[in-house]
Amino acid sequence: MLLSVPRIAALLLPLALIAGCAGGESHKMLGIAQAQPQEIAATHSILVVTTREAATDRSEVFSGARGDGLSFARVDVTVPAVHEKGRLEKPRSGQKRDAAQHFAASEIALFPRQQGFATTLRERIARTGGRALVFVHGYRTPFDGSVYRTAQIVHDSGYTGTPVLFSWASTGRTVDYIYDNNSATVARDGLEKTLRMLRENGATRIDIIAHSMGNWLTMEALRQTAIGDGREVMSKLGDVILASPDVDIDVFKSQIQRIGKQNNQFVVLVSRDDRALQVSSIIAGNRPRVGDYDKDGDLAALGVTVVDISGLSSGDRLNHARFADNPVFIQLLGQRLNDGNDFGDENIISQRIGGLTRGIGQTIGSAAEIIITTPFEVMSVVVRQ
Repeated sequence: MLLSVPRIAALLLPLALIAGCAGGESHKMLGIAQAQPQEIAATHSILVVTTREAATDRSEVFSGARGDGLSFARVDVTVPAVHEKGRLEKPRSGQKRDAAQHFAASEIALFPRQQGFATTLRERIARTGGRALVFVHGYRTPFDGSVYRTAQIVHDSGYTGTPVLFSWASTGRTVDYIYDNNSATVARDGLEKTLRMLRENGATRIDIIAHSMGNWLTMEALRQTAIGDGREVMSKLGDVILASPDVDIDVFKSQIQRIGKQNNQFVVLVSRDDRALQVSSIIAGNRPRVGDYDKDGDLAALGVTVVDISGLSSGDRLNHARFADNPVFIQLLGQRLNDGNDFGDENIISQRIGGLTRGIGQTIGSAAEIIITTPFEVMSVVVRQ
């Protein structure tokens, strides 16, 4: 099925309209109105490795163009006191970002050389017990969006290790699907170098959360690391959380088989009503994507754990970011990353979900299920939303 550029644009247009990203949104990270201390819930310091080119408008820091090699930064992000778990508060189109109301950058530092970044990375990892979490964002994500999403995940999950954002050169434009896909491919070596850098600077456990098209990049980087001389890097991997993977199912099977048996745990988060992946499937010639694949047993047979979160509420009208938008699940994910307990015990998960729902007041609405398929069993956990 060959698609012309106008045809692809026509398919992607509904996503732009649904997501409310038809233009006019500012991506400036500098010059933001700051808030009073009592208006800030927390500040998270995010270390950044990126393949993006420096933005012409320096207030945006990095653009959607592909840079020459890797660049390094640190961004301190404030979380407003009005924040609700599962939400990424941001200004509407045409509105200025306000730290009292929105996630906002309070300080940005650029590292002219990798050595300076590595020194900071080493110090952070040592302070957090050797643990690091790499977030790899998805398609249609500008630089500021990737930073703020990382901060929201860290804050809402309660993650206690060192957060590192790997931000590849997505333009943030809905119509640039092919460009973004190629940018993700270009970034494979950069992500592999980032994982090596983490190990070299003291990481004893490296967890990864990848979203959407970022899963293609992540799986390719892990594949080439595994078949190269990356045994030490692979031995440090903990959980690899693949959220709504925008990856062809056959490609994924070949990737996971080539990576082979590792000490880490691959967890695939799927949603049957993911509208973004439905469009992606059409663009790919009606080929199923991993994130909405309906044969959990086939995936589990590859040695991965499949978590179907279709029944959970989502703050995203595309149902494409439930892993971060659902207040119960993002905290459950954080407990998994912090404690190292897997998704393989139904009683423990039920107890944890019960505690989380009581803790955040999720008592109104109908019950939903999280269906977990492991290589050994299938279980269903009830969530009160």
